[in-house]
Amino acid sequence: MAGKVWFVGAGPGDPELITVKGRGLLERAGAVLFAGSLVDRAATLYAPDDSTIRDSKGMTLDEIVAWLIEQAARHETVVRLQTGDPTLYGALVEMVRPLAAAGIEWAVIPGVSSAMAAAAAAGETLTLPEVTQTVILTRVAGRTPMPPGEELEALAAHRTTLCIFLSVTLLHEVQRALRAAGWPEDAPILVVQKASWPGQEKIVRGTLADIKRRCQEEKIAAQAMIIASPTLGARHWQDIARSKLYDPAFGHRFRRASLTEGSSS
Repeated sequence: MAGKVWFVGAGPGDPELITVKGRGLLERAGAVLFAGSLVDRAATLYAPDDSTIRDSKGMTLDEIVAWLIEQAARHETVVRLQTGDPTLYGALVEMVRPLAAAGIEWAVIPGVSSAMAAAAAAGETLTLPEVTQTVILTRVAGRTPMPPGEELEALAAHRTTLCIFLSVTLLHEVQRALRAAGWPEDAPILVVQKASWPGQEKIVRGTLADIKRRCQEEKIAAQAMIIASPTLGARHWQDIARSKLYDPAFGHRFRRASLTEGSSS
């Protein structure tokens, strides 16, 4: 009987940021295929000593699928360990279609995205009351084109939080798109390379005007998250709008509203 293939999100880099369920699957995996160019090999140390472990960075999609099918014929639990979350820029659909055609059962275990890890590393929030309540996860067109209407300039026009993946080598395009969308030169920009990777994380803060130069000075050319957001630096602002959820004058089904100084009946 064929085993089951689990697509497990390894998280952003720190091996301890894998989910408890993901670690449990690794601990009983008979075979593990990990994306070595993006996933810290330390995450594979959770696997049994006799587990078959292979790095996929030199493999084609067809070779990856063939390997997973082959291992599923030998082991009850096979793990495909992917960076961040498997549903974001992970070729998930391209891998599961041939598995399903071959009668192989599969499932996905979510992981912590580098977008969230980058914000956490820098102590930033991606949303803030009365500033922005929307987060856009996107990328700049490179070898993979963007669908019509999803150009960065169009998305940036919303002036919400942008988490821009796979684009640090195209910072000039990010700058161009944000300027075309009306972002000011002093708009804060955050770049985090290898968010959460022990001893390898770099945090660069700048503005639309100088972020490319700052990243060049830090020699950041890969594995970096770009965040452009009106919320950046909010913890240093003199005043911010308070969340209604925790406002004593705001009632909900778990707490009655109470009158406070300045409120009225």
